[in-house]
Parts: sequence; C-alpha cells; structure tokens
Amino acid sequence: MGYRYEITQAVVRQGIIAIIRTDDASSAVAAAVPLLDAGLTSLELPLTNPEALKAIAHLRSEYPDAVIGAGSVLDSASAVAAVRAGAQFLVAPNLELSVIRAGHRYGAAVLPGAGTVTEIVQAMEAGADAVKVFPAPTPQWVKDVLAVLPHAPLVPTGGVAPADVPGWLAAGAVACGVGSALARTPLAEIQGLVRASRS
Repeated sequence: MGYRYEITQAVVRQGIIAIIRTDDASSAVAAAVPLLDAGLTSLELPLTNPEALKAIAHLRSEYPDAVIGAGSVLDSASAVAAVRAGAQFLVAPNLELSVIRAGHRYGAAVLPGAGTVTEIVQAMEAGADAVKVFPAPTPQWVKDVLAVLPHAPLVPTGGVAPADVPGWLAAGAVACGVGSALARTPLAEIQGLVRASRS
C-alpha cells in the first residue's frame, strides 16, 4: 500500500471505518484489538485522545495488514505528526486545505469533512481522496447528492450503527464511519458484517 489510491481502496474496502474514541493509548489499543481480531481492517483513532499517536504507532507495528488512520486532524502540524506516527490516512470533521496538502505531501490519504454539496465539491476540487459527510444525514440524502455528483466518494459518519451500514452502502456511500455503536455491538455481528463485505 505505497500509493494513496491503494490506501483509499483499503480504507473503504469493508464499508466500515471503525472509530476508536478513548482517552489514552492503552484504552485505545484495548478497544481496537477485538475489532481487528474480528476481521475489521480499517481503524481511525481521533486526535482528541491525547495519546492517539502512541496508539497508532503501536497498532501499525502489531497489525501491519490493517489500515490505521488518525481522526479529528484539524491542522497541518497535526497531520504531519500523525503521518510520522504511522497514520496511513487522515480524517477531519471539517474542510481544511492545509490538512489535505500536508497529508498528500507525505503520502497519506485524506478524508476531510463536509456538510453540504458545496463543501463536497470543494473537498473534491482540493484533492480529497474521499469525503466524510458529517454529521451523517440520511441514506436518501446521499442518494440525492450522488444523483448530481455520481463520482463523489462519500463516507457518512456520526450516529451510524453497524446494522445501518448496508443501507448507506446501498444508497451509494463508499463506506461509513462507525464509532461508539461498535462498542455496543456483539463481535459475532461485526464478524457477520465483515463476511458480508467479502461476498
């Protein structure tokens, strides 16, 4: 996975980007490992966790086949720090051009946030590898947007439960960011979603 397009394909391959939102490195790793062991391969660790970079470095070392990214990347300094820690992709809740430039400069895929059609277009014009739609609207909204922007790689995030993912994908999203709902989901159900993504 040396090229951004390969990283992006790997990030969205299963349709789920697991968001690990905890307060320190040990709890982030403890939350991530069962999901990785269940077969999920795409994880985002938000920088709202002050030890996220440490957790990213650990998980990249222990799970080299997974795709590990940083979330809540708000500025270029954070983007560079995340990539140096091993993040392969960067996610932001907003559209900040310096994050896209910094991520791309060092080979990371970047998924900036957008909440409107105008922001989605601006993100794509700035080179976004995919666009985080935040907060997630409805599957119908995604379908309506894709009717006029069929090439937009949308990743709804915020309030999406694992059981909702197939509906979002059917509407045309390339993947969904799933956070706190994953912690409440039985591993058997997560494994079922992983199996479905391979069929």
